[in-house]
Amino acid sequence: MKTKISKPELMCPIKDWASLEACKKYCNAVYFGVDDLNLRARSDALKTSEMKAFVSECHSYKIKAYLTINAVIYDKDLKNAEKLVKKAKESNVDAIIIWDPAIILLAQKYKVPFIISTQANISNSETIRFYKKQGAKRVVLARELTLDQIKKIRKDVKDIEIETFVHGAMCIAISGRCILSAYLFGKSSNCGSCAQPCRKQWFLTDEDGNSFATEGKYFLNAKDLCMIEFIPELIKAGIDSFKIEGRRRDPKYIETTARCYREAIDSYYEKTFTDEKVKEWKRELLDVYNRGFSTGFYFGEPGSEGISYNQADNISRYKKELVGNIKHCYPKARAISMDLKHFGLKIGDKIVIEGPKTFIEQEILSIEVNNKKVKTAKKGEEVAILINGNPKNGDKIFVIKER
Repeated sequence: MKTKISKPELMCPIKDWASLEACKKYCNAVYFGVDDLNLRARSDALKTSEMKAFVSECHSYKIKAYLTINAVIYDKDLKNAEKLVKKAKESNVDAIIIWDPAIILLAQKYKVPFIISTQANISNSETIRFYKKQGAKRVVLARELTLDQIKKIRKDVKDIEIETFVHGAMCIAISGRCILSAYLFGKSSNCGSCAQPCRKQWFLTDEDGNSFATEGKYFLNAKDLCMIEFIPELIKAGIDSFKIEGRRRDPKYIETTARCYREAIDSYYEKTFTDEKVKEWKRELLDVYNRGFSTGFYFGEPGSEGISYNQADNISRYKKELVGNIKHCYPKARAISMDLKHFGLKIGDKIVIEGPKTFIEQEILSIEVNNKKVKTAKKGEEVAILINGNPKNGDKIFVIKER
């Protein structure tokens, strides 16, 4: 008799409230940081004071909420760490993602469920058993493991959940333990302030002081991980949670990655997973922020194919351009008015509306200028457009353009 494979959890990154709006229809869980002790210090993190309301919102959508407390913890941080763990308990988070033994002790003290972060570089079964004895409900495996190694771990250790990354940025250092940013710029990646020196163009200098550009190449610029076409293999490996990286990325990226991976997982169980669908998912994933794609370490150590040599940042063929801000909302008419401060608009344009708690993506189907319907509106004009959602005054409107 074949054992039925449980459907894995899909976990999405959260930058702010708008990120939740973007992925709430697709994910089973989200992970987020607040304004202290997380590895995305510059990600416009949610405030600690918002945690309880945010977790409650997640639970209203039947989405689990995991708080990250995964920065390096110094003695000066211990009091704040204890307050944060207590706040997580009060806020009913489903688990905290941690690795430092001091935080593990706090999680034990306050009886808060915890997951061991990828920062712990968990690479073998015995280490997992150790963390299970400490009370961990799940471990996030090291990104440097191959799929065969993951399968062996799953076979050897069955009574704890395992989680792996399936999409997003790859760090050039083992499990993110990089000191290059701190050494060169005084900004520690392990405290959430990475300056990303691996994404910069470097120069070679000889002993005589002669400097040579490296032919415009970016030798440390790892491509993004993308495992969408191998979802069936990952499911069969018994991985419990598929994690998307990207807490610094915008809601458009979060919506697209969440939707594509949701469709891929569901298609496997519906027996409708096809090469044609994979091509379409990859096309959509390439249309949002990415540095090119690789399969990371899943099928062996990546070679030159895992580095994006020619461009350090986003290679998507599309970009968002700010058009302006909403002046007035008319909920009954499902319309808004705005000044076209930066660009004009035309029927058929694709727009994204973003605000503190807003994410709406749609096509422009109707434009009015001075109460007259028009097909195009110029920069500087005030327009009214129909909206598929409930934006707020002041929300930003972007038009999606090809590069």
